[in-house]
Amino acid sequence: MMLAQSFQALRTRLPSIEWIISEDGIVGVVPARELRDVAATLRAWDWRLGTIVASESGGLLTLRYCFYSTRHPGWLQAVTPIDPVERTLPSITPVAIAADWFEREIEDLFSVRFAQHPRLGDFVLHDNQWAENVGLMRSTVQASDEIAEERRDWRPRRVLEEEGAFVMPVGPIYSGEAESALFLLETVGEDVVRAVPRLFYKYRAIEKLAEGCKAEDVLLLAERTAGTSAIGNGLAYCRAVERAIGVEPPRRAHWLRGFCAELERIRHHATSVREICASTSLTVAASQALWIEERLLRVAGELCGHRYLFGVLAIGGLRGDLDDRDVRSAAATVRSLYGKIAAMRAALENTSSFLDRIERVGIVDERAVREFELVGPFARAGGVAADMRVVQPYEPYPNVAFDVPIEREGDGYARLRVLFGEIEQSLRILETLAQNLPSGPVRAEPQMRRGAALGWTEAPRGASIQWVELDERGAVVRYRTTPPSFRNWHGFHVATEGFAFQDFPIVLATLDLSVAENDR
Repeated sequence: MMLAQSFQALRTRLPSIEWIISEDGIVGVVPARELRDVAATLRAWDWRLGTIVASESGGLLTLRYCFYSTRHPGWLQAVTPIDPVERTLPSITPVAIAADWFEREIEDLFSVRFAQHPRLGDFVLHDNQWAENVGLMRSTVQASDEIAEERRDWRPRRVLEEEGAFVMPVGPIYSGEAESALFLLETVGEDVVRAVPRLFYKYRAIEKLAEGCKAEDVLLLAERTAGTSAIGNGLAYCRAVERAIGVEPPRRAHWLRGFCAELERIRHHATSVREICASTSLTVAASQALWIEERLLRVAGELCGHRYLFGVLAIGGLRGDLDDRDVRSAAATVRSLYGKIAAMRAALENTSSFLDRIERVGIVDERAVREFELVGPFARAGGVAADMRVVQPYEPYPNVAFDVPIEREGDGYARLRVLFGEIEQSLRILETLAQNLPSGPVRAEPQMRRGAALGWTEAPRGASIQWVELDERGAVVRYRTTPPSFRNWHGFHVATEGFAFQDFPIVLATLDLSVAENDR
């Protein structure tokens, strides 16, 4: 079904709503009473919930539900006004589970209630630290305001009540480089029966900080959503601004952006492999992966001036051009490193003690992947491609041949195989782009104006979806970032529950979830 067919089907299925087709896809103003029906219809047609954008301006509050099709390019935006006094909407979580965390976040930050939501509160703003109804993202709160903390007692909600049941807290403070997160693991013995992550200890309010800033300056925030995914998240933001103001980057800029994105993906996946090896105490393998990771960081640093590729992107293209010979040399170096990556994969797949720790452990099957609408390698290990480079293609990927590795088992070993498979495919893309670089400029000068649009990419951990609204001066009125880790933490408990305590750190490593990217 193409977008035009979906449009006609919607008009037939939901005739009371006036749908239109715009540059941003299908858009309709949906009354609150029909919201759940719209969500259920789209889910039945295999549309995915990309993000929910809450906006408040001039006393008017609206929610924009953004869905994308997995069968053809195109988005659908259902815009729902909210009564400013009651500030209540029906929850769509009962028909679209992926909306669960979005609604909890909006309830905390915009003080909107969602009727029939199974659980609200104690999410972004922890109940033991923040007063109720602070509404940090409301228009009445400024980023410079001092918000008084309200210390209160807090105890985790328990589900298991049988004799001998207890909660094992893990975190929120760790040694080393691990970030702050509390895991509440309920059990009656050896296995985890219920797992609840408590995140947002390092909530940075990036979306609030962006308000009123120049669009160019907010790119710095977008790149730092997660230090390991500067291109993935930064490019999604650039694309949102460029679509909002109607500027098209030059073809050479698209090619070089794609090159940097795949270089970042290869290095990111090498880091993930290293962390999986370390979680199983394979010290030698972890050291080998660390050496490869360091070599890839040097390639990025020598090519672009920053090991983590900060400062490469600009609205309208790139900050500066890259030399063709340097780009091809970087691709050749990565090719030379791939031999060591392939050798490591072969060694790991012939190490039975390693496979025993990740095979048939931490399973997230296709049903759960579809139910929670998980993204990235996490989803592809469970049989769902969900690759934005393919389902919602953007430059330069329609011009490059590559495969999307998919596994079916959904366990830690499947996730490892997807990582190795994607490294191979990213190298294939890298070499194609390096050998076919177009000539010409790398930046189209942006002319700022009022506008709003979505931008998206396939970041290393999965779909990064961003929304930006600009005023006539090009200042950001509303910035909404939905990084892949926010989507995938929602499915964390599925991989953990039913498995032994000693498997917990290994399962966590194979899931490749970023706390910083989630907490943003």
